[in-house]
Amino acid sequence: MKKKPRPTGFVFTKHTPKEQSLFERLFEIFQELITHTSGDFDEAIEWLKQLDNEYKLTTEDYTIDDFIQELKDKGYIREEIRPDAKGDGSGEGKGGNKITEKLERSLRKRALEQIFGNLKRSGAGNHKTKHTGRGDEQSGEYRGYQFGDALERISMTESLKNAQINHGIGDLHLTENDLVVEETMFKAQMSTVLMIDISHSMILYGEDRITPAKKVAMALSELITTRYPKDTLDILVFGNDAWPIEIKDLPYLNVGPYHTNTVAGLQLAMDMLRRKRNTNKQIFMITDGKPSCLNLPDGTYYKNSAGLDPHIVSKCYTMARQARKLHIPITTFMIASDPYLQQFVDNFTEANQGKAFYTGLKGLGEMIFTDYETNRRKKLK
Repeated sequence: MKKKPRPTGFVFTKHTPKEQSLFERLFEIFQELITHTSGDFDEAIEWLKQLDNEYKLTTEDYTIDDFIQELKDKGYIREEIRPDAKGDGSGEGKGGNKITEKLERSLRKRALEQIFGNLKRSGAGNHKTKHTGRGDEQSGEYRGYQFGDALERISMTESLKNAQINHGIGDLHLTENDLVVEETMFKAQMSTVLMIDISHSMILYGEDRITPAKKVAMALSELITTRYPKDTLDILVFGNDAWPIEIKDLPYLNVGPYHTNTVAGLQLAMDMLRRKRNTNKQIFMITDGKPSCLNLPDGTYYKNSAGLDPHIVSKCYTMARQARKLHIPITTFMIASDPYLQQFVDNFTEANQGKAFYTGLKGLGEMIFTDYETNRRKKLK
């Protein structure tokens, strides 16, 4: 019996999207709420309960209490125990639920997917430069063999082609002059400091500016640690003073009753970068207000919120020029549209020979990602 020929080509089957479970749907909302509440679990759950009352998110078979229990079971939250306050050995009390490192990682991954949703992961995960030579990645360009070139860099196909052209088919032999080496590209490494303004103006006028800044920082940290693990990212916040924070602290970041000490932030950022060995260094600064504060030698502050204080502005320009001398470009992401503030940022950027973007909150993440990807292709000095 003759067998039927097997059909050739593509066979298309119907794709049925996977339905989200009730936990997964609630978890999406909960992650957004926990970001807005700066890691306050109880406040986030209260918001979730209000949303449940209004939109009927849960069912009789699966309540908010069931959701909380599943968060515990999956390791996203843990119950903290308060030490015995009385000191009489009568036992320990419950201290409430706290988010875990697993949830912190989930928040960073979610921020990356939200902001850089079209990002495709790369296997190499390093920064290419235009500087060719004995590098790490093939460039597609060829040159003649030079003494000292590694043997694995020799392109046998191109070399044999040269030998055929130079000596003919009848007398085919390979000499040193026939050898061709494929050029390689160096993979540069980047050290970045991200400065986040946490002055009081970041929540003024009914606009939450700190949450988008947090999301950008979480997404950028996830991008660098997963796609560019050889790069470094340091994060600092600045108000009346400036201090570094860890990546794990980002979900808990909040605004304080602070002025804006831009100079202190820039000083700390440059101190951080001086200790880095990478050739390429940069500062990203997210701010929405004018510089209004300086540290004084006696430990007090010089503050002036009325307009642009010439003394404070002059110090900012000095820091910009110092960063330029150290070959550290500063990219300012200005979440403000006041003309006099834009003029200040223009002058600041000119002093540093850096870049400035005047942006709303919606496009902030995309702008920072694009600029990071652009800056990573820097020629090694």
